[in-house]
Amino acid sequence: MDSITSRLISVAVALLPLLAPEGVGQEAAPGVLDLIEPSPDRSHFVSATTGERVVMWGFNYDHDDSGRLLEDYWADEWDAVAGDFREMRDLGANVVRIHLQLGKFMTSPDEPDPENLRRLGDLVRLAEEVGLYLDLTGLGCYHAQDVPDWYDELGESDRWDVQARFWEAVAGVCAGSPALFCYDLMNEPVLDGGQGDGWLVGEPLGGKYFVQRITRDRAGRPGPEVAAAWIRRLTDAIREVDDRTMITVGVIPWAHTFTGAKPLFHGPEAGGPLDFVGVHFYPKEDDIEGSMDALRVYEVGKPLVVEEIFPLNAGLDGTLEFMDGTDDVVDGWISFYWGKTIEECEQAGDLKGAIVAAWLKAFRDRSPYVAAPPAGP
Repeated sequence: MDSITSRLISVAVALLPLLAPEGVGQEAAPGVLDLIEPSPDRSHFVSATTGERVVMWGFNYDHDDSGRLLEDYWADEWDAVAGDFREMRDLGANVVRIHLQLGKFMTSPDEPDPENLRRLGDLVRLAEEVGLYLDLTGLGCYHAQDVPDWYDELGESDRWDVQARFWEAVAGVCAGSPALFCYDLMNEPVLDGGQGDGWLVGEPLGGKYFVQRITRDRAGRPGPEVAAAWIRRLTDAIREVDDRTMITVGVIPWAHTFTGAKPLFHGPEAGGPLDFVGVHFYPKEDDIEGSMDALRVYEVGKPLVVEEIFPLNAGLDGTLEFMDGTDDVVDGWISFYWGKTIEECEQAGDLKGAIVAAWLKAFRDRSPYVAAPPAGP
């Protein structure tokens, strides 16, 4: 995941008055949250009770405007969290993507953190009250200072065991809630980078590490074999306590970077236990058509959700063109909300605020649910 905040100033976005474009469909937002599942032909999402199509539309709630992660402030500023959920609902959202750091939920290789699990339970109940689904993305190591030393020192097998215990604990809190849309196993996992490399990849962006390795040494194993074993290990752990909530992995779209690249985590060998494809896309300004073609590579016979979308590279008009051109294959769009309303962004009086405000307006106007958000206080 790119560091949006650190790069906003360099984004050229047309800030002309916005017309209200057409929405992506006529689907009705669920008034009472119901289990969402793939359709029988696995082409889209449906309500398990009514069979009606459901399009996922919402926001990553990954950090606030100052860069703090949710776990940094949810204990002391719960009213702000609840207010942000209602603001996202009023912007036409029916889903919020939450990012959980492993170091905040595991106090040791064997012991989950009971206090943060309790707060997670509070968040699930808040989502139920407000009428928003949750995309729970786990195993984060975004802030290096929050990564336990003992976790970094583990080898592959022991590390996967801890990751499985994390998901057992998280799913144990969430199982049975109608607010759970999915578990996303990890944000943008990659394979090894050669022996001796650390688990975190690259330099931090905006002070955060968004990409992790799932192994540090493939030991001669093909990449799909490693990916398949990792996915199976974690999905089995979740299914021990929750047999109904969908599971995915939000991936970097390598087909957007390398011509001919094929899905790894969502490929035929590794992706079997996953219920839908999660992919992160920032279309290229000088190649909107190529960006559309790259996204279509991830149409593999399952529902497809773009878990991250923002006018980072293509500007406002180019990003909307990309969305329009791929609407026929996309079953959900998830952008970003950093705790400031459109009005608050406009009042900031700076370029960043203007860009975010313009995007939130355009994204809201395209929501299938903006006129009738899910019921809730």
